[in-house]
Amino acid sequence: MLDAICELETEEHLTARTTYSVFKFQQLPDDDIERLRQWLICPACGGKAYFRKASKDGKAACFGSRYHQADCIEFKPSAQKSREEQDAIEVHQQLVDADALMIDFSRKPRRHSVANKAAPTSKSSSISKSSQVSVALSAGAQVQESKTDYQVNTAAHTTEKRLASQGLEKLLHSLLRGTDLAKSNLWVYTDSERKYRWRAKNLFVNFADADPLDNKPHLYWGTISHTDKAMDWLNPADSKDIGIPIDGIKQPLWAQFEIEDKRCLEGAGLILFGKCFWNKDKTRKIIQLWNNDLQRIFISKLED
Repeated sequence: MLDAICELETEEHLTARTTYSVFKFQQLPDDDIERLRQWLICPACGGKAYFRKASKDGKAACFGSRYHQADCIEFKPSAQKSREEQDAIEVHQQLVDADALMIDFSRKPRRHSVANKAAPTSKSSSISKSSQVSVALSAGAQVQESKTDYQVNTAAHTTEKRLASQGLEKLLHSLLRGTDLAKSNLWVYTDSERKYRWRAKNLFVNFADADPLDNKPHLYWGTISHTDKAMDWLNPADSKDIGIPIDGIKQPLWAQFEIEDKRCLEGAGLILFGKCFWNKDKTRKIIQLWNNDLQRIFISKLED
């Protein structure tokens, strides 16, 4: 489990309920962890839960319970939920271990089957010695970049000794599952030459926080509410005044992510590298995929 609820009785004899992600809980002072860990319950069924700290051999911290109800989703999580939680743990470990992160836009999404199970990622495997990114961000796209959010690294060699590499799929899942990626100060490279780097907190922007006055491109993320009738626009659930035009790329996009109909997109997770701007009448925000490059977008469909 990635989340647990802590139930405490107040001085007024009321019950105070606080939901913790495992990432937040493990960052509490040791005294607070010891005080709160006996009051944890499963957020789905209310069964008594426990907290296990990260182990010395690389096993991640986690919540769990031996008291789940038989029909509890946390007792028998879906394969998709298990994969996404494992992805979140892997990315969180990279945030802890790495000096910087390289986004591998060329990394192919996984093909899932019933037999496909996500394997835990150890500390050693989460840090790559070299980049595998094959698509570089063009220099011309960076003319308007603000040096407060973004840097051009002119040094002959970068100083980061521990460089992690990750694709959009796991980055999206980690954001959806509540890791600190979008708040992190970790340097993130968006090109294979390690020239263009951003603080993660400036690069990853939820659709609800998209600013059309910001000239810089970002990695926008969130979930899809629905499409228009012609399936030419994606409408994020996170904000009602944003549209993402896809009419020029929808056929290859549908093929890439095996989209058969509108229902495939309803509730799907979405991350894309692009820029936000106003429409002509300044009544709707538009987020345009960068150069209509399909390597810079990932859609995580819900599995039935």
